[in-house]
Amino acid sequence: MRGPGASRIIFSRKNELYILVMTHIRERGDSMDVIRLVKKAKKGDKEALLQLIFAEKDDYYRLALTYMGNEHDAMDAMEEMIVKLYEKLDQLKKEEAFYSWSKTILVNGCKSMLRRQKKLVLFEDWNTSNEEPSSLTSDPYICSDQQMDIKDMLTHINPHQKEAIQLKYFHDLDYQTIATITSVSIGTVKSRIFEGLKKLRTHYRGDFGE
Repeated sequence: MRGPGASRIIFSRKNELYILVMTHIRERGDSMDVIRLVKKAKKGDKEALLQLIFAEKDDYYRLALTYMGNEHDAMDAMEEMIVKLYEKLDQLKKEEAFYSWSKTILVNGCKSMLRRQKKLVLFEDWNTSNEEPSSLTSDPYICSDQQMDIKDMLTHINPHQKEAIQLKYFHDLDYQTIATITSVSIGTVKSRIFEGLKKLRTHYRGDFGE
């Protein structure tokens, strides 16, 4: 019998269906040894890899949702990421960079899915479900009114600026990680954020007649 902490992750890959069930007996501590788990995962320990993923599952979901725009596609992107992590883990040179590396794989996977679906949206129609948004919840799976207001504001800047601002302020990623994810220099990331915020300030002042 699965305990309350069990997680079920389904891997879809070509015509095969991979189902891994992991029961987490111990809660993740603040001093989780990422390097140790990555090394174990590199040796074929699937549970170690799942522990790493499970520890940041909410962050992965929010990041995928930002790009894909709906819950179903976001979950598909996460499943695809997990398969790629398992296949490419031996390519990771620095174990401590696991989360930056895995989020880059997730974002690249999202962009590939969007191209396959011939979607042109990036951070548009950000809506997780038919549930009413609530600004009082901390549930990462539900959008708040404040987030929706910010989303509306971001329609006034170009997609590159929008992406950089979202990754920086919605997902709390550092400049280096954003640069890696978006395949540009740190200077370009900073410029996109600066110019985007400048446009947002100008638009905000205009709305209020300042």
